[in-house]
Amino acid sequence: MYVPPLPGGAGGRDDGPAVEQPRVYQVWRGSNEFFLQGRFIFGPDVRSVFLTMFLIIAPVVAFCVFVGRHLMNDFPDSWGISVVVVVVVFTVYDLTLLLCTSGRDPGIIPRNTHPPEPESIDGINDSGSQTPQQFRLPRTKEVIVNGISVRVKYCDTCMLYRPPRCSHCSICNNCVERFDHHCPWVGQCIGLRNYRFFYMFVFSTTLLCLYVFAFCWVYVIKIRDAEHLTIWKALAKTPASIVLIIYCFLCVWFVGGLSVFHLYLMSTNQTTYENFRYRYDRRDNPYNRGILNNFLEIFCTAIPPSKNNFRERITVEQGLQQTRSQSIGFMSPNMGKPIGDLEMGRKPVPWDEPRTAADIRDLEAGLGGMFEEKEGRVAHASPDLSRDELPVEFVEGRTGMHSRQSSWVRTGGEEIDAMAVQWAAERAKAASGGNSVAQNGTH
Repeated sequence: MYVPPLPGGAGGRDDGPAVEQPRVYQVWRGSNEFFLQGRFIFGPDVRSVFLTMFLIIAPVVAFCVFVGRHLMNDFPDSWGISVVVVVVVFTVYDLTLLLCTSGRDPGIIPRNTHPPEPESIDGINDSGSQTPQQFRLPRTKEVIVNGISVRVKYCDTCMLYRPPRCSHCSICNNCVERFDHHCPWVGQCIGLRNYRFFYMFVFSTTLLCLYVFAFCWVYVIKIRDAEHLTIWKALAKTPASIVLIIYCFLCVWFVGGLSVFHLYLMSTNQTTYENFRYRYDRRDNPYNRGILNNFLEIFCTAIPPSKNNFRERITVEQGLQQTRSQSIGFMSPNMGKPIGDLEMGRKPVPWDEPRTAADIRDLEAGLGGMFEEKEGRVAHASPDLSRDELPVEFVEGRTGMHSRQSSWVRTGGEEIDAMAVQWAAERAKAASGGNSVAQNGTH
């Protein structure tokens, strides 16, 4: 995480020229890859784009060399040249759509620097003063979309309530508007701002496969008619055509089936994620506006501008907000619950005993170091925080933190559980008292 330098040097003096603040893409918290100084944003699996480009360019080159070159002389009035020109232009168009899909912001929602304001604060005591207790946010909220209640969830990573149709991509580590899916072939999430280009890319790839497939058969038929051969002997005369026919046949089943599937999704105004998770055919779809309006929404509406300016420079205030957000006493809706987002297909990790014991050992190390540093407090307090010796209420507080509040004490810039501090102090006091009794007994 980027921490901005203090103005005027560490001591407040202007010892040299001001440090140039980094740009947003240089301190981006997602897993994206940036090119040309933040002008292009890709997913972490950007290398798959080069594989996709190879799978498109290689058969087109083979077609031009082994098939199109011969067809140029078989059509009158230079129509044969158009066969090669069309396939080259169509390939360039297809690759352009691939770049538009893969290299642009799919609709990433910027992360908050601090959690949203809770609807109610439970840390108000009887006297009316607020105690330094953790805030509690609801796990979900209900919003109304076209008269239908839709549940939105809180994202712990981005510290925001996801808008309707938004989901957090576990691969890119971003919340994406109108999240459809993460496509490994284009190395990018498919969302609000690039879904149109994605479908155009898939559909144009289907047409390109059909074009090469058809003219390979045209070339085979011309060989058969010119040499009066059977279709099998004509195929044997052009092995490249056999390979291209088989390759295009297999690809059409994939990209063609994908085109038909997304054609259905667009007609019903669904995303791939919604289709597999919610199954709107069993209940009302709040986003369905009719077939014609659904297609107009996809292809004829203006693409909203990106909410992220990746080339913008980080200000000192923004960096300080990011730093302060790490020390805010805040209770996540997921704290004490199984870890993992079921929406993204990750297996939840239960709060089992090994995990709890590991957390307790970490707390032990932190408490021991803090007590040794603070004078006037308990010295050499390094209690054995094993699970067997912990009080029942403390163990329950660790494993069920979401069911009750836990007060926090801020000491030296660190936050520790007041219950744990009190318990450790009592243990140390009891130990020191026992030593005093033992010494008096010896005297």
